[in-house]
Amino acid sequence: MRKMIILLLASFMVLTTACSSSETKAPGSSAQASTEQGPVTISIVGKDLPPDARVIKGIEEGMKAEGKNIKLEVVPVQSGTYSEKLGLLLQSGNIPDLIYFQGGDYPFAITQQILEDLTPYIEQSTGVKAAMNSFNEERIKNYPYLVWLSPTNSQIPVMRQDWFDKTESGKELLANPTTYNYYNFFKEVKEKNGAQFAYTTAGSLEELDVMFGQAFGLTSTWIKGADGKYVFGKTSSFEKEKLEFYAKLYREGLLDSEFLTKKWDTKEKAFYDGQAAIIAGTQGKVIDLYNNKSISQNGASATVMPLPPAQGKAQGYTPIDVSKESRGFAISKLSENKELAFAVLEYLASPKGQMLDKLGFEGEEYEIVNNQIKLTEKFAEWYPIFVASTVNFKPDQAFDPATPYLSEPAIKSLEMIDSMSGKDNGFIIPAELAGKWDACNELYREFAANMVMGNKTSADFDAFVQAWSDAGGKEITDYANQTIK
Repeated sequence: MRKMIILLLASFMVLTTACSSSETKAPGSSAQASTEQGPVTISIVGKDLPPDARVIKGIEEGMKAEGKNIKLEVVPVQSGTYSEKLGLLLQSGNIPDLIYFQGGDYPFAITQQILEDLTPYIEQSTGVKAAMNSFNEERIKNYPYLVWLSPTNSQIPVMRQDWFDKTESGKELLANPTTYNYYNFFKEVKEKNGAQFAYTTAGSLEELDVMFGQAFGLTSTWIKGADGKYVFGKTSSFEKEKLEFYAKLYREGLLDSEFLTKKWDTKEKAFYDGQAAIIAGTQGKVIDLYNNKSISQNGASATVMPLPPAQGKAQGYTPIDVSKESRGFAISKLSENKELAFAVLEYLASPKGQMLDKLGFEGEEYEIVNNQIKLTEKFAEWYPIFVASTVNFKPDQAFDPATPYLSEPAIKSLEMIDSMSGKDNGFIIPAELAGKWDACNELYREFAANMVMGNKTSADFDAFVQAWSDAGGKEITDYANQTIK
């Protein structure tokens, strides 16, 4: 199965060569400037590119049919940690026209100033603008260097429908999803279905927070106190209460005892094998994959169902960060073909481009039967790389009802995230505080894991808060109170 581009770009290396030498040229600068003389080379970098040589060729042919003769040159990255190798690539002055980031973009955009402001390109676009959701629009206003045409990268908890149907407490849970009712539901799910535990996660508590965070009052990253000042939510009394609840789940075998060491693949395997009743996954296409795999392994009744967030002090899934895109495409300011580079993204967001990226190739991943799009078995291995958003995705033909683009659980997950998610008040951490922010977050993760597993207790919480403050948390909190409006 083709994997979604997952690029870990954490390098903050100085682009001395690229920015100081007047002789340095962006990749593709030797290409012919006119399409009449030959294709213009547009270089692109990405960890898993090309995902399929047919896609690269399809983009080139599709754009040529529209009068834009380009050649996509995939810039190779040495094997090893992608973020480090990409940093070396950019530091060398070999800066592609199109760069996919997943973190690590801030110094290139702000400190080195080599990323193009995409605002004017998007304003004049048709496809890209139409494929953006409200969160995309907010992020591009705050940070105009990355565009990522995808649903918000939010997670939603799911479980097997047939397992849910065996419970007596399920109906009451949906009507009144309090933390108390969830606790009772977890116990029954585990008992009735022979699961080893009710909930599993891939190495952190964040996948549990999607269900319970807001119920304990963690409605944003920064919580406004009675004195009008903001404090970091994870150092608040709300966090302490939440961790006490998680510790109870852990003690009673409802939370996976290996939650801290599990990876995404072992987490999913535990779910498909019936060891875990509930996991969280990104809404939309990932939930679609969970649904298809669950049915394939456990039968037609094993469809997945999204679960609502717990209700308490508040209710909602994890608040959505709108300070910037956490990943996305950037255009090099050093590129000699910025307009054509953006035209690649514009083509991929067009109806024809989305058909290619989302569905693959007619006769292979799908067929047109009775003027309907019928997905083949090969489509199960297909994943959109460039435009995962379904906003305004309207193919000329309807999908065969037997092979919808997204399953009912996947569509429901998108709807539930849209209706029960709000904007967070997080902000971009400035470079001078980034190291302290990382250290503070590591302190939190270590303490939270220890408290959940019983190595620490709520009596140690105040000491953790003090250590967090001493590690730089006080400076970051002061900055938050100056920044959040």
